[in-house]
Amino acid sequence: MRITESQLAEALSGWRTPGIPLIAALASAVREGVLDGRLRTGGALPAERRLAAVLGISRGTVIAALTVLRDEGWVHTRQGSASTLRLAPVAAERLAPRSATGEIGVIDLRRAVPAAPHAAYQAAMTRAIGRSGVLLAQEGIPGPGLPELRALIAQRYTEDGLATRPEQVLVTSGARSALALLCAHLRPRAAAVEVPTYFEALGLLRGASTRLSGFRVTSEGWDTDQIAAAFHAARGGLAYLTPDFQNPTGALMESATRRTVADLAARHRLTLVVDETVRDLDLREEPVPAPRIEGALLIGSTSKTVWGGLRVGWIRGPSAVIAELCRDPLSGPLSAAPVQQLVAVELLSDGDELLRQRRADLRRRRDHLSGLLMGDNRWRFTIPDGGLALWLRLTTDRADELAARARADGLEITPGSRFAADTTLTQYLRLPFTPPTAVLDRVADILGRAARQST
Repeated sequence: MRITESQLAEALSGWRTPGIPLIAALASAVREGVLDGRLRTGGALPAERRLAAVLGISRGTVIAALTVLRDEGWVHTRQGSASTLRLAPVAAERLAPRSATGEIGVIDLRRAVPAAPHAAYQAAMTRAIGRSGVLLAQEGIPGPGLPELRALIAQRYTEDGLATRPEQVLVTSGARSALALLCAHLRPRAAAVEVPTYFEALGLLRGASTRLSGFRVTSEGWDTDQIAAAFHAARGGLAYLTPDFQNPTGALMESATRRTVADLAARHRLTLVVDETVRDLDLREEPVPAPRIEGALLIGSTSKTVWGGLRVGWIRGPSAVIAELCRDPLSGPLSAAPVQQLVAVELLSDGDELLRQRRADLRRRRDHLSGLLMGDNRWRFTIPDGGLALWLRLTTDRADELAARARADGLEITPGSRFAADTTLTQYLRLPFTPPTAVLDRVADILGRAARQST
């Protein structure tokens, strides 16, 4: 595929930037064109002389800019052939999406999500397409999930200490779909929820007209007396919690508390729904899987360990419960697309190395951001053992006011009240550490300026 002169001129329109040398400006424009899709990877560039003519610059400037791009991996040139565009390794293996790096405007940290691992993901798609013939010959009607994927997920649970059969797994189009299906099927009149908790879960429960009863969680853990009171208030209903690197506090529930939760749920006839979407993001040097809460329905997903765009999640539970969920009318609409499930099979079959790399990257970025913020009396926080974010308690400011000032300075962050069923936590902020360290430096600077305005 060849990129014509007119296509290139349109894609690079306005590339000259006052005060920036032409070579650097042209290289930057090409990078941006590739990243936002205006210039397609694999496309062959015009010859250097024609490229210089259409851009109105010297051939020497074009050669110098292409040399920079070639050294960085954005351009590939073979002797006697045109130069072709490609995604550089530094971009292909990014941990944070572009929205969280400031490349397309503000630094948007309102969602704690990783970017796709480009190289691994593209390789998985290629393998999945290569063996999709049998799948494409079938009717494609959603069911409980591809047998291969259900078996793989069951195997991973079993290897993690929880014996699981494939019929105990129902595949959905993400963790939110899993919780939505459970809410629709169980129709709980009341639910016990952590304060704070994942705001999307609050929206789903409120949308089901469920009365919410909250129990407090801090970075140090759970208050069992509050759990007991909330479970009693929600008796006969549902309890939704995240014991592994809780979102947003990052807390890890102790084994004794897990046993207490199981006992209280049984006593008050509560259906326990445990969100495990960040369980694998254990950032300790020697990760040790925590015991699971007995009797819980487990929600898993690829969104935090692989990519939010891979809409594959699942519910793990007793086979009888899974069979009931499969018969629910919403099971089909909330299922994952078969081809995406096939991609998930490829990624999960060979995901240990990817997960180790992600853990190492996240650990470095967590420690970098913590180091930048540590010792400042305008906030307090505990360095979490896992997850994707810091949970800051502000000492001199309201979180919504600080967030508004940060937004005006180019940083979008989420105040703690968004995570609270009772709209409390006005002194808290969630601060993801997924961006690269250079961006985290900017995040800390902006946060510092925003906080200083109130002192």
